[in-house]
Amino acid sequence: MTLNGREIVVGVDGTDQSLGALRWAAREAKRRGAPLHLVSAYSVPVYAGSTFDVGYAAFDQGALDDAVKELVREAALHVQNLNVEVRSTVETGDPSGVLLELSKSAQLLVLGSRGRGGLLGRLLGSVSTAVPAHSHCPVGIIPLPWAREHQLERDINETKAFIDGVSVGSDGSKHSSVAMLRAADEAQLLGVPLTVVCAVPPMAGAASWMPTPVDFENIYQEIADALNASVRWLRGHFPDLEINAELLDGSPIDVLVQQSNLNRLVVMGTRGRGGFAGMLLGSTSQGVIHNSAGPLMIIQGFKDERLADRPEVTL
Repeated sequence: MTLNGREIVVGVDGTDQSLGALRWAAREAKRRGAPLHLVSAYSVPVYAGSTFDVGYAAFDQGALDDAVKELVREAALHVQNLNVEVRSTVETGDPSGVLLELSKSAQLLVLGSRGRGGLLGRLLGSVSTAVPAHSHCPVGIIPLPWAREHQLERDINETKAFIDGVSVGSDGSKHSSVAMLRAADEAQLLGVPLTVVCAVPPMAGAASWMPTPVDFENIYQEIADALNASVRWLRGHFPDLEINAELLDGSPIDVLVQQSNLNRLVVMGTRGRGGFAGMLLGSTSQGVIHNSAGPLMIIQGFKDERLADRPEVTL
C-alpha cells in the first residue's frame, strides 16, 4: 500500500467515546508517521420555534460555530504531547457525509462506536454504523470500554496493555480476501502474528428436516481445506509473517466478538458472502461493532492488485 503522507482522520464531538478514538488514532499516527486530522461537523438546525406572542426564536450560528471550534481545540490538547503532526477542522454539514468525503484522501478513518452529541445533537454511534460500508479507506471503530481501560491513563508507547495479535474474519469471498490482505499489512506493521478465523454456525440442529443423512465431518473438512488454501495464498504474499488459521464453531458475530477479547485488533470486511459457512460480513459487521471489546478495522471491499493470484475457494 502506498500510504506515505496520507493522513489519519478522526471524528471528535467532545464525548468520552470520541476522545478514546482520538487517543487510538494518535497512537496509530505516531506508529505510521502520519499526520492526524481532527474533524467535527454539525448541521444547522432547521426549525422555527415560534408562538403567537414571541414570534420566531433566533438561532446564533456564530455562537455554535465558536463552541464547536473550542470543543475541537480542547480535544487536540489531549494528544499535544505525543509528537504527532495535528491539524483540525470544523465543517458545516452532515457528519457522515463530511467524513466520507475526507476518507477519499485518508489512509484511515477512526470513530468511537457509541458517541452522543450533546451540544452538537449528534450520534457518533449512528455515524459509525453508516460510515464503514461507504468509506473510501479502512475505518477504525474504538469501543468506549476498551478506550477507558487501555488508553486514558497509559502512555502512548506502552504496549503491554495489548495482547499481541491481529485477527481477521474470512468466509472465502473476495471482500474477506481483501480484509485478509489488509489485516496482514497491519500485523506486519505491528510486528505481531495474524490469525485468520472462519466461523461455522452449529449445523446439527438443521439436520432434522433434511431427507438424507448429512456427513458433517466431511463438510467441516471441506471448509477447513478451503480455509487452509486461503491462508497458504496469504503466506505467499507475507512470507515473513506468522499466519495461523482457526475454524471455530459459533455464529460469526460471537466468534469475532470473542476474538476482540483476545487480540489487539480485529479486521473484517463489510460485504461478505457466507456460502455454507454463513459468514455474512455485511450484516455481521453491525453486530460486531456494537459488541466488540476492542478496536476493529472495517474494510469496505477495496481493490487490491494482490488479489490477482487469489485461489477460488468456497467456505
